[in-house]
Amino acid sequence: MASLTGRQRVGLDSSGLTNTRESPMPSPITPELVVELTNVADPNLSPDGNRVAFVQSSIDDDSLREQSRIMVADMSSGEATLFTGGDDDGSPKHSPDGASLAFVRPDGKERQQIWIIPTSGGEARQLTSVPGGVTGIAWSPDSRSIAFASDVDPDLPPDDSASASLPRTKVVRRIRYRGDTIGWRGDAFRHLFVADVESGETRQLTDGEGDDSAPTWSPDGSKIAFIGDRRDGKDIETRSDVYLIASAGGALEHWSEGLSGIAAVTWSPGGDALAVVGSDRNEAPAGWQGWVYILQLGQAPRRLTDDSLKPAGSYAPLIPPPDMRWTSDDRIAFLADVRGESALYEAAVADGGFHRIAGGRAVFTAVTFDAAGRRAVVLSATPTSPGDLHRVDLESGAMTQLTAYNREYLQAHPPARFEKFTMKRAGADIESRLFFPPNFDPTERYPLILDIHGGPHGVFGDAFDNIQQVLATAGYVVLAVNPRGTSTYGVDFMMAVHGDWGGEDYLDIMAAMDEVSARDYIDTSRLGITGYSYGGFMSSWIIGHDTRFGAAVVGAPCINLSSMYGTSDIGVSFGEVQWGGRRVDALDAFLEHSPLTYAQNVETPVLLMHGEADARCPIEQSEQYFVALKRLDKEVEFVRFPDSAHSFLRRGHPKLRMEYLTRLLDWMAGHIGAGASSRVESEPVPADD
Repeated sequence: MASLTGRQRVGLDSSGLTNTRESPMPSPITPELVVELTNVADPNLSPDGNRVAFVQSSIDDDSLREQSRIMVADMSSGEATLFTGGDDDGSPKHSPDGASLAFVRPDGKERQQIWIIPTSGGEARQLTSVPGGVTGIAWSPDSRSIAFASDVDPDLPPDDSASASLPRTKVVRRIRYRGDTIGWRGDAFRHLFVADVESGETRQLTDGEGDDSAPTWSPDGSKIAFIGDRRDGKDIETRSDVYLIASAGGALEHWSEGLSGIAAVTWSPGGDALAVVGSDRNEAPAGWQGWVYILQLGQAPRRLTDDSLKPAGSYAPLIPPPDMRWTSDDRIAFLADVRGESALYEAAVADGGFHRIAGGRAVFTAVTFDAAGRRAVVLSATPTSPGDLHRVDLESGAMTQLTAYNREYLQAHPPARFEKFTMKRAGADIESRLFFPPNFDPTERYPLILDIHGGPHGVFGDAFDNIQQVLATAGYVVLAVNPRGTSTYGVDFMMAVHGDWGGEDYLDIMAAMDEVSARDYIDTSRLGITGYSYGGFMSSWIIGHDTRFGAAVVGAPCINLSSMYGTSDIGVSFGEVQWGGRRVDALDAFLEHSPLTYAQNVETPVLLMHGEADARCPIEQSEQYFVALKRLDKEVEFVRFPDSAHSFLRRGHPKLRMEYLTRLLDWMAGHIGAGASSRVESEPVPADD
């Protein structure tokens, strides 16, 4: 694989698609896709809608290190240019006057700081140098200030102090003292700051015990709305609210009375109301299932959307809120998901009527709007493409593709064909996706691998999935089921799994497995199963209750709910909702729903894979399962990935991400074999004499 320049990733042809060379003969998608694919993220339209800034990231061939750069594409010609000179830049944001572009870049201590570069070209300059790093850039309407969130740690010594280089004792006083990927929190809380763009002077805007994120300026710049986790009980519950504070500082105004969670915020054009993605269900945080509400101070929240939509929301600080736009004619544009598909929707503020603008048969992971509300850009992934930018005309809904960095790779490595099917079970529609090997021949017989998503409120959507593509193009039929507990199918369907892990969700999955296994082209002597996180829970649960599988690859599982309650970064806040309450009150249920309890029933060869820095499903979960299976003389192998958090399959070191996929393939091939086998026909019955 060549360097960035050699791969010609910068130039776009007149159609807006990247230039490509002649492709070789098609071949399977292999684990090397981790380093072969180019990723696009964080689009941000200029106020006039004439250009879009975005992050383009790829893996350096020699160092195997991910490099990310800011690109700017002309919306008319499609031509994109490299705009920043760093190799770890992200989160571009145009100033409202269009003259500057802010972005983040790590300092020498790997803390994200704000940098600014003129949109006309020139040198970037560092704006901030805050010890807690930066998330959530928001320009003021006059382009003179930038609000952001940053951790404030009372125990962190200054960089220039004598003790800064000495070992630091860690004292724990609260349950939520660490977070997966973000690491140690201790007594730190995330607060809002405002930086003067000209001088760089920075002042702290909020304080106290609570995490604040997603600052959003009012149209006149006098106030900032933000999402805050400041309630009593925040250490054991996942709750958030909308607060307002004067941009000069002052007392907080609480605007989301009656709601239990907020996942996105935008202002009305007049500055007298807010539109939010929120939830009024204590057991369903807005990130799991939200609705669009209108908020006005002193009034009850007014809901605009129903259960048919799951508006996109945030998981601060790792996943920022998606952009929403309240237009001058009182319409609100927002992203939402329905049954594993995404679209850009529009809701009328007056009566709550909503309709689809553009989308479907894809998953949109980001959106950005111009100032006039005429044009948007979405980041869209499909089952055959990992993600590209598309221009959207908000009036007509017409979409035009802007980027195609992976077109050459996908021509040489065609993605697997897939189909959807739905079956009725216990009063619910259970939807699945089935992926087929290359040159699939229904007269042959193929091994079948069951893939199980995480969550449990994750979803297998209409998007490119590395694991499914690597397995299917290697010669397996891959079944991906969305059982009870899956999001985007309505709040009741999603919440049906609460207190019932391994119950109806398990039966939904196995019903789909039975249906596909009965098809003539499936070799039922060659069945495999895999899953990650909750998918790891379910795959280990299944092999403890069913012996049909010849191979299992279990990633980062929840094995012992009782111990995970105390060792996971979300063990209490998540576990008490999902598993039936406090452990002291529900210990028997915790053990009953733990795969570890059924280890003696396992007959399937098991490969366990787990990141050693996983704080979400800690590695002690796999350690317990490995010891239990090994002591029972079961076939089991345990692979530990150093310095890898729960999300390392997306954000981890490329070598380790490739190795996970390689070991998955090798385990399946070694135990059930890949590819088709000739169908065994029954011998004819002799005719009667």
